[in-house]
Amino acid sequence: MNDKELISWIEKAALGDESSFQLVYQATNQDVYRTVAFLVYNKQDIEDIVNEIYLRMWRSFHTYDPNRPFRYWLHGITVRQVQDWKRKTWRRIRLFERNRQMTFEQFEWTDKIVLQSEMQHELFSVVRQLSYKLRVVVILRYFHDYALVEIADMLQIPVGTVKSRHHLALRELRKHFDMIGGDVYVY
Repeated sequence: MNDKELISWIEKAALGDESSFQLVYQATNQDVYRTVAFLVYNKQDIEDIVNEIYLRMWRSFHTYDPNRPFRYWLHGITVRQVQDWKRKTWRRIRLFERNRQMTFEQFEWTDKIVLQSEMQHELFSVVRQLSYKLRVVVILRYFHDYALVEIADMLQIPVGTVKSRHHLALRELRKHFDMIGGDVYVY
C-alpha cells in the first residue's frame, strides 16, 4: 500500500479510529520492524522499540503534514525512537553495569527475502559492524532510498555531517571487500 492509499486511513486514525490505525499498522509494520532490526541487535529490544514507535505515531498523528510522504515521517519517528532507546540503554549501562561488557546476541534475520544471496548476507554482516551513526545513514540511504538531504532532515543534523558519515561508511565497506577480494559496487 503506497502513501496515497494510506492517507484516508491516516486521517481516520488521527481522529481516533482504531480500525484505521490497525490498517496503517499492518501496512507499515514489516518495513518498520526491518529498519529497527538493522539498527538494533537484541530481538526483544526490537519488538519493544517497534511497539514504542507505534505508540509515538498514535500520539503524533496531529503533527503529520499530509503534503509530505507518510513513510518519510514514519521513518523519522523510527530513527528518533531507536536513538532514544540507545541513549536510555547507555545510561542504564553506565549506571548499573560499569564493570560488565555488553554482549550482543546473534542477530536473527526474520525476513528470508532479504538474504537471497551469499553476497547480500556478507554485505549485511559488514553493515552491522559499522558504528551506529554510519549504519543508520547506510540503511536510510540504500535500504529506504532517501536522499542525503532527507536523511539530514530526518536525523536533524547538517547535510555535511550526513555526507561525511556516508563517505566514511562506504570507505569502510569498500575496505572490507577489498581485503577479501570481493567486488561490491556501492555508489
